[in-house]
Amino acid sequence: MKNKEKKSGIGGLMRGLVRKQIFIPIAALVILTIFNYIMDPTFFKITLSPNSLGYNVLSGSIITILDNGSELAILAIGMTLVTAASGGQDISVGATIAIAGSVILRILCGGQTSPDTLQAPVIVAFLVACVAGMLAGAFNGALVAYFRIQPMIATLILFTAGRSIGAWINNNTLPVVKDPSFAVYGGFIPGIAVPTPFLITVACIIIITLVLKFTTLGLYTQSVGINEESSRLNGLNPAFIKFLTFVILGLCVAVAALIKVSRISSINYSVIAKDIEMDAILAVALGGNKLSGGKFNMAASIIGAYVIQFLTTTLYALKVDANALPAYKAVVVIALVVLSAPSVTEKISALGKKMKPKAKEVA
Repeated sequence: MKNKEKKSGIGGLMRGLVRKQIFIPIAALVILTIFNYIMDPTFFKITLSPNSLGYNVLSGSIITILDNGSELAILAIGMTLVTAASGGQDISVGATIAIAGSVILRILCGGQTSPDTLQAPVIVAFLVACVAGMLAGAFNGALVAYFRIQPMIATLILFTAGRSIGAWINNNTLPVVKDPSFAVYGGFIPGIAVPTPFLITVACIIIITLVLKFTTLGLYTQSVGINEESSRLNGLNPAFIKFLTFVILGLCVAVAALIKVSRISSINYSVIAKDIEMDAILAVALGGNKLSGGKFNMAASIIGAYVIQFLTTTLYALKVDANALPAYKAVVVIALVVLSAPSVTEKISALGKKMKPKAKEVA
């Protein structure tokens, strides 16, 4: 009898875990971990060795995933809020990164192509970029919230024009920052072995966690996404909440732009953050969040972002051609997203109940 109760308890626990929204991204991480361990056990090897500047830093595939997935994880934070509130997605984040990154370089270079020293403090350039990113978000948010344009159509404007605006900001030149101090934001801080982008991501995660915990932003965002009219009747301002989520995404874009341009100390307007908006949307979907809006799980979205980067790094390790990479990634991600759909999980749960042998009646 105790064995039956124990099995029933384990089975119930497993069914409960499967129903959790965060189950799919974690399961995907586990599958990728097992696959990589079988294919190449050294995939998880982490070493401490000097970099090009002579500082001891951590290196290895896992460190690469944490480093290169930073921008995507930051964007997933803002994209989750936009999706939850508006029931749509912002496809202009890659182009807006080009704008914010161009603003940073314009201020640091002072209009010159390649100055020997910084023409302004990095913090000033970053704050101006934050304003630029938030203005872009406000533009998109106003179209969606107040003009009631479908989010994907509204953001298509900056998606199309954003990179050209970025090039115009620097007079179609490609400014280069020679000062090595700027490279730390996309590389390593001297004396710290962990990549700076990952530290920035951790800071962003802590901030959004505190905001969601101690403010009503999360509650209001979900309320508007679930039922806008009901939220309005309960005293909320749905238009402003939608608008605010786009502004927050614009701020996330500015942070990602700082990391992006710092990695190479320059910018390529047509290539920087190319297709990153698609990965950000997939991160939200992979986290089990409904793309039609409503309830969200921020932790699941962030894990989903790292799952996508884990998958990308895995495909590179398997020497998949770069041009074919999106196709391979799309197949795997689509499968994971389908498995995370509520209708699919319900059917799997129902099938499991049917296959479960009926317990014998105890006399």
